[in-house]
Amino acid sequence: MRQGRLLRSTPFRLALSFGLFFIVAFLITGLVAYGLMKRELARSLDVSIQDTYSVVASTFSSNDLEDLVAAVSTYSALKRPEDQVFLLLDPGGRKLAGNVQAARLEPGITTISATLMGLEEGDPIRVMAGNIGGNSLVVGQSYREIDRIEEIALMSFFWASIIIVATVVLGGTLLARRTQRRLEAIESTMIEVSAGNLSRRIPTRGDGDDIDVVSTHMNEALARLSGLVEGMRQVSADIAHDLKTPLNRLGLTIEQSLQRLGESRDVEDLMFDARDEIARINATFEALLRISQIEAGARKTRFKAIDLGQIMASVAEIYAEVAEDSMQALTLTPLAAGPCMINGDRELLTQLFVNLVENAITHCPAGTTIVMSLTQDAHHYRACVSDSGPGIPEAERELVFRRLYRLDKSRTTPGNGLGLSLVKAIADLHAARIALDDNRPGLQVKLYFPRI
Repeated sequence: MRQGRLLRSTPFRLALSFGLFFIVAFLITGLVAYGLMKRELARSLDVSIQDTYSVVASTFSSNDLEDLVAAVSTYSALKRPEDQVFLLLDPGGRKLAGNVQAARLEPGITTISATLMGLEEGDPIRVMAGNIGGNSLVVGQSYREIDRIEEIALMSFFWASIIIVATVVLGGTLLARRTQRRLEAIESTMIEVSAGNLSRRIPTRGDGDDIDVVSTHMNEALARLSGLVEGMRQVSADIAHDLKTPLNRLGLTIEQSLQRLGESRDVEDLMFDARDEIARINATFEALLRISQIEAGARKTRFKAIDLGQIMASVAEIYAEVAEDSMQALTLTPLAAGPCMINGDRELLTQLFVNLVENAITHCPAGTTIVMSLTQDAHHYRACVSDSGPGIPEAERELVFRRLYRLDKSRTTPGNGLGLSLVKAIADLHAARIALDDNRPGLQVKLYFPRI
């Protein structure tokens, strides 16, 4: 089953396809090389025959046939006719010397059968015939050596093909197994995630190859999915816990109203209380819905280049009087030189800084100083909202970004525990990193926005 799956796997098919492509390319190259080699060997054979003919013919001088006959006889004695042919005929066609029987040939280079010269059936013979002083000189050479070289080349090509095919199949199988194991790890991880184990992550090798890049992105998606699911679970629990009290109060108010109606007493004040309670519950759900919409990324379509410093300045100007009414001071330190342009949603970023300033005003005592500042480096703008209030304990700084989470000391102040959750959602939408630090005393909220 596993073997069959390997054979059907994409890595194996890709390896096999590449291997077949390589084999076809090798065969075509080999055939071309074989054809070129064969042509070169034939040319070399003709050159060798011509050179031998020239050497033998050079022994003939005018009216001195004996030297030519002696030369042909000597060469004939040294060479086997199956390998090299020498023949000298007089003008009448009678054999004067040579190692084969007489055969009259047309002048030039040609290929003849071995039987034509009285040899047993064998390799064809390449011969050159010419006229010297009225006599016919024939010099030839068997194709045996060329055939042997070609046979060696073909056998070498054959075994090389076998080795290459075996190497391609084996290498393709090994590479496919290696890749298949990584794909199976991805598959098993996703099966476990589908079964509800959102903590599982795909193992990576860290070498940055395609599968590693995909695995890293999938792990990031799984981490975000895990966070969203955990957030949903937490929100469900927090809603059940935090809305229980206002719903109980609302129920109690209705009961009191019914009791007063039975006694013919005025219930107007209780109805106002019920309306306010419903408004608070509705505001909580609207805030939760707004956070969900922001986290879904729907508002990214409204992103454009905006000046972050201008947004902070307008928020500081509006809330300076609000802080003053609470006997607090809101100041704006000199911003970074020039426009501080980022890609974002003006309305959401205004909401972000409004929430931070309102949070500081609400939870800090009279006499608190709230400072807004904006600095920059090579890659980021750092927006900071700091105060000299009671601050947030270090152990709870990550928890305050959870929906409906409230510090114990903040439960007596107005709010629903969603202000910083909304800040975090807006920051994440703008790819801004958010950090809470100790202001000694008080709290620093730092946001790092990427520059454009």
